[in-house]
Amino acid sequence: MAESVLIEDRGAVRIITINRPQRRNAVDRATGDRLYEAFQAFDQDDTVSVAILTGAEGAFCAGFDLKSLSETGAIGRVEDGGENSLGPMGPTRMVLSKPVIAAIEGHAVAGGMELALWCDLRVVALDATFGIYCRRFGVPLVDGGTFRLPRLIGHSRATDLILTGRPLEAEEAERIGLANRLCEPGEALETAVALADDLCRFPQICMRNDRLSAIQQWGLDHDAALRNETRIGFETIGSGETLSGAGRFSAGEGRHGRFNEDQSV
Repeated sequence: MAESVLIEDRGAVRIITINRPQRRNAVDRATGDRLYEAFQAFDQDDTVSVAILTGAEGAFCAGFDLKSLSETGAIGRVEDGGENSLGPMGPTRMVLSKPVIAAIEGHAVAGGMELALWCDLRVVALDATFGIYCRRFGVPLVDGGTFRLPRLIGHSRATDLILTGRPLEAEEAERIGLANRLCEPGEALETAVALADDLCRFPQICMRNDRLSAIQQWGLDHDAALRNETRIGFETIGSGETLSGAGRFSAGEGRHGRFNEDQSV
């Protein structure tokens, strides 16, 4: 039997692929467990800096496998133990220290859309489709969809999608802020890899700490968010990355907004 989750490294980029094309990459309980384990291993692996989540054979993910649910009654496990908990779709309760990019072809619907919302960035093929398709079957959003979607696109637009379950095509997804990059069909993975390579070139402590501050501000008021940002920022400065970067700038790197393709991390 083929593995339901495939893992491939391309330099500092790890590609994690849901490999159940016969079910449009719907996630059953075992697959959710494997996705969780794959992202846990990614976060702990110092040799990789950015992960890409994608689906095999032209589909991202059709959500939780309702056929499996109807046959076995086994829903995804939930371990309610904080930011490293296991969610029904796998990693959706995890707060990783490194960024994840979704490379989306075909359908990213129901729990599959929730997986895409969990990722930091979404690269979307022009013929891809989002949607809360589970609306019609009485399956609730329990992998972060009811709070991540409003935070990404605003409450009114999110409520429209949550209540109606209507399809959301790629161009509208970009217009409302859900898709970060659009690409031609069949090119989502390679476009995501190119974006991930760009992120890998940056000084990693600074990038990850700024990302962490952006995540943590949701639970803080204005003054607390500023204090937290300052605390995390001074951790970055203390790491030596900032002084090193200042030296490179003084030597002429990056003038006039140009990026050095060979910039070291």
